[in-house]
Amino acid sequence: MTDNKDGIQYLAYVLDKLHQRIAEISQSIAEGQKEIDGMHEYYWENYTEMDQYGYENFDNQQALFHQISANEQQLHLKSRFRKMLDSPFFGRVDFIFEGEDEPESFYVGIGNFAEKAGGVPLVYDWRAPVCGLFYDYDKGPAFYEAPLGRIQGEILSKWQYKIRRGKMVYQFESDIKVDDEILMAELGSNGSVALKNIVSTIQKEQNAIIRNTKDRIMVIQGAAGSGKTSIALHRIAYLLYHDRQNLKSSNILVLSPNGVFSDYISHILPELGEENIKEMSFDLFAYRQLQDTAADCEDRYDQIERSLNHPKAVTFYQEKQSEGFLNQLERFITELEDELMDFRDIRYKGYTKTEAEIIDLFYFKFMDIPLLARMDAVCDYFIDEVETLRDRDLPDEERELIREDFYSLYETRDLYVLYSRFLESSGYPALTRVPLEKRKLLYEDVYPVLYLKYRLWGQQENSTIKHLVVDEMQDYSRMQYLILKNMFSCRMTILGDKAQTMEEKQQDVFTFLPGIFGRDIRRIQMNKSYRNTVEIAAYANKLAGISDMELLQRHGKPVQEQQFEDIQAAVKEILDYIKLGEDEFETAAVIFRTEKEADLGAALLKEMLEETGFDTKNRFNYLHRNSSRFKKGITVTTFYLAKGLEFDQVFVIFPEKDQSALAKQGRYIAATRALHELYMYSVLTVSGKHFDF
Repeated sequence: MTDNKDGIQYLAYVLDKLHQRIAEISQSIAEGQKEIDGMHEYYWENYTEMDQYGYENFDNQQALFHQISANEQQLHLKSRFRKMLDSPFFGRVDFIFEGEDEPESFYVGIGNFAEKAGGVPLVYDWRAPVCGLFYDYDKGPAFYEAPLGRIQGEILSKWQYKIRRGKMVYQFESDIKVDDEILMAELGSNGSVALKNIVSTIQKEQNAIIRNTKDRIMVIQGAAGSGKTSIALHRIAYLLYHDRQNLKSSNILVLSPNGVFSDYISHILPELGEENIKEMSFDLFAYRQLQDTAADCEDRYDQIERSLNHPKAVTFYQEKQSEGFLNQLERFITELEDELMDFRDIRYKGYTKTEAEIIDLFYFKFMDIPLLARMDAVCDYFIDEVETLRDRDLPDEERELIREDFYSLYETRDLYVLYSRFLESSGYPALTRVPLEKRKLLYEDVYPVLYLKYRLWGQQENSTIKHLVVDEMQDYSRMQYLILKNMFSCRMTILGDKAQTMEEKQQDVFTFLPGIFGRDIRRIQMNKSYRNTVEIAAYANKLAGISDMELLQRHGKPVQEQQFEDIQAAVKEILDYIKLGEDEFETAAVIFRTEKEADLGAALLKEMLEETGFDTKNRFNYLHRNSSRFKKGITVTTFYLAKGLEFDQVFVIFPEKDQSALAKQGRYIAATRALHELYMYSVLTVSGKHFDF
């Protein structure tokens, strides 16, 4: 690697200026705190004598809030600069502006830093327009889009740096976008307990996605290990940076698979200088929406467990998510317009709304209001008439009595009963007739009932969310996307990998997304995998029948396959291969097919590890559906909870006899979690009991 004293000297210069800025900010914060303390003291000494109209009190409070806000901003700035002390920058581009003779050097880092606030940056935020030169161009003619228009010129040289703890690890001049040697060094390092930010290794095609501000809905189909989740989060950071007037962290929602994955990605935006964003699973959202319909709802993991543990059981999951089922449901909703109603006159203390008048209001004046919410409008119309004629408002209790009379014109307003009636009329088994507190919806019924609720009751659009990120898009049905469309009219980033589906058959959601969101959708295909070694990726691709994936040429240990009599024997074998000592790996995973098998495997492995003196208290983690943290060390889990995570070593233990489509998908998902080493184990029995498939 070429020696570059300029880089080392500039690092020393920037670090010195960072220390100066931090010292100045610390002094400013201390002075600000004195101001705050003084205002508090003045208030308590003088509040009894402040003017009767409260002007002085108001002015004092406003000044106090202003100072507290200023101090908070200074603390945030200080925190960001302290983080930059570890690695102030990672790249540099020397650019000659068109018409100029001398080049300017632009250093690229995680955030902006200038000697004085508002001054020319010593380091530019990776999201700044000029930094696009670093990611998109080789030496030669180049341009970037600035607020005032296109800036053209020529790149004379590009440098890449790795700085850790304020020390230069390496530096070299690079002729390509982001050197593969750097990429392999970064991606070949040990696994972390958190998703890595990729600002120093962003590729040209990734940069185009991150900096895209034009497309309202972007759909990213990415191979396992292609970095799609990282790219989506970096895109959010970029959008927040460029549209601070209209977009805040609180305006963004990520629909993520589970709590552990949320924890795994939670540090990315703070690392990139942004506040964290709201995250939740769509299943949790559905459960909350249906609490007035059923006491409990299955989630996707319940449905997967049922499919794996009872493969011969009749299931209607695929049918109930289909377009045909949705059309049947729509026909049922249309028929309810007449079948559900039992009109008659409504009387209240000498006032009458006749059956004919109610029908006219219901079917004509308020026809645009959803069916089960429509009678509220008719009722309010009648109450307004009564109050106008009597020239006074009705008490709340009388209003409620009138409302109950109008509600009685529905045969029923119970969604559970209505959906059960629909199932029966369509040739499916009806739901069990039980009171609310005993109702539990199977997963295949959760979203049809939620869809029915929105169609019959209506749904207020969530106007606070201005950007929605949908991860694992391949696991969402047409019906779920229709619900999302009704809930959110905002911009969206939708991402996933059709090969990692948890369905028995792969589905390409892009075949129906344009029909839901319109044709103005930008589709991006990412076929290059950066996560696994060539050996692991080739093995996994063979499992899934994938032949068009481009691989980063990082080689490692061949995948090891072995068969064992039972889980105990397989777990015992793991002890000989696990590498979690000093100068070895940081993360390892033992991935099972079902929750029951993972429970058993976790108990066996923990007991065996404790016999060797391994610190299971701090370095062993059984990751189940209620887990919310991802930790270093050994993780035991199921394939469906491991989605999106990555580990240095992965040991996969599946029953030999289960060759179902879902089990094959599970093996592929588990295999693609491995960064460096993959061990594929098959077992014949669980605790002496043979599997039955």
